[in-house]
Amino acid sequence: MMDYILEAWVSGNIERAKAAWILGGGERWQPGKKLKLLLAGYNGTRNTGSDVRPEETLRQLRHILGADNVEFSVMSQNFDLTRGYFEGAEQVHLPDIFPPFLAREIPKHHGVIVVEGSAFKSKFANALTTMIIGSLGTATAQNKLAVGYGSEAGHMDPSVAKMCGRYCKDALIITRNEESRTVLRKLGVPTELGTDTAWTFEPLAPEYGRKALQDAGWDGKLPVLIVCPINPFWWPVKPSLVKYAAHAIGGAYKDSHYRTLYFHKDGSEVENAFERYLTAIAKAVDGFRQRHRVFVALAATEQLDTRACRRVSEKLGGVAVFSSENYDMFQMVSILRAGHLMASSRFHGIVTSMPALVPSAGITMDERIRNLMRERGHEDLLMNVDDPDLEPKLLAALETLATDGERIADGIGHTVVRNLKTMARMGVYFEEEVRRRYPDFPTRKGEWGWEDYLPPLDEGLRRLIGMYRESNKVPA
Repeated sequence: MMDYILEAWVSGNIERAKAAWILGGGERWQPGKKLKLLLAGYNGTRNTGSDVRPEETLRQLRHILGADNVEFSVMSQNFDLTRGYFEGAEQVHLPDIFPPFLAREIPKHHGVIVVEGSAFKSKFANALTTMIIGSLGTATAQNKLAVGYGSEAGHMDPSVAKMCGRYCKDALIITRNEESRTVLRKLGVPTELGTDTAWTFEPLAPEYGRKALQDAGWDGKLPVLIVCPINPFWWPVKPSLVKYAAHAIGGAYKDSHYRTLYFHKDGSEVENAFERYLTAIAKAVDGFRQRHRVFVALAATEQLDTRACRRVSEKLGGVAVFSSENYDMFQMVSILRAGHLMASSRFHGIVTSMPALVPSAGITMDERIRNLMRERGHEDLLMNVDDPDLEPKLLAALETLATDGERIADGIGHTVVRNLKTMARMGVYFEEEVRRRYPDFPTRKGEWGWEDYLPPLDEGLRRLIGMYRESNKVPA
């Protein structure tokens, strides 16, 4: 019921924004003014992927549009957790009860850019998808720029899907895979094919990650196996006034409480599935370390994953846990790239490690890792979180990582460079959409190479581009 209330509330706000625009309300861009753009997403919860994405979107679009021509703002749910992020952009607080915020904030800007990856799906929370649709819909209601930048679409509940088709039909969604385009096209939403925006992220230097591992007990010599477990079974999060009251009065639903009036899915079925998943991972990792001398580290790239990491650590006798509660995105990705092998249920755990050519296997709960592994040509390294044979399949995948790492790394390098080119093409699509919405905006003139549409790249990425260009795997 609360999901429906949020959807109706946001829908009503979009209609009111349209009426206000007709009557002369809302910020209007004029030549000579900076283009004020608001980045909308799930930022400020110490989800490494969700924070890396706007960081790189900002760097890329500022580079393309010109720093003197644009003014960025980024939503954050907790300023303390995004301190030091999104340099040069203003951070604005996204409250849990968000419809009034959207109605107030979006008309102040000339456009909205959705930087959330899992933007159009009911898997995690209809409330999040409603917020994304509300952001785009409010912008298009006022004839403003509205772009989903590297977004993914999956199954949406009927009411949310209907809302998406109604209010996003005048937006442009640049998806990170073809499967997402198919979902959105069926709803009449315009799309172009893009990718994720995390490929260009530059963490702290490799020395930081290696030192962090050494401080946790690594001898600096053994191969490091990094494992990123999650709780795949307690989604979606839903708002509930009944649960909120019970929690506030008597402390009920403590284990499933997300925050304020939002609660994870719970019950014995959820907990039993979670335990089977954790046990399978722990047994596979234990079996692997009995055959190979490795240093095992667990990484919670989203602070919600800390519980899963600690439970696996206990099953393994107390191995190191690195949590984004304690490490920011620059630190965390440096740690991930210091590994030599990875098994992850976190999409961005895999993506952000790939520029360092870390051989990785995926344990997936939805289409994101599945699509990535298919793109890499590594479907043999893909498992499902609820697979009854997860333990032997993961053990076999870890053996493949150990024995065939060079082939896997080659596929990863190829994929990284291909996605860099796709990310550059996204920049072209974005520039064209700005020009369509605001013909007088001073976009760049002349001929530009694909690398000119990327933000400044670190030495490692430049080296990868050179390697694959020279081997003719990626045409110049």
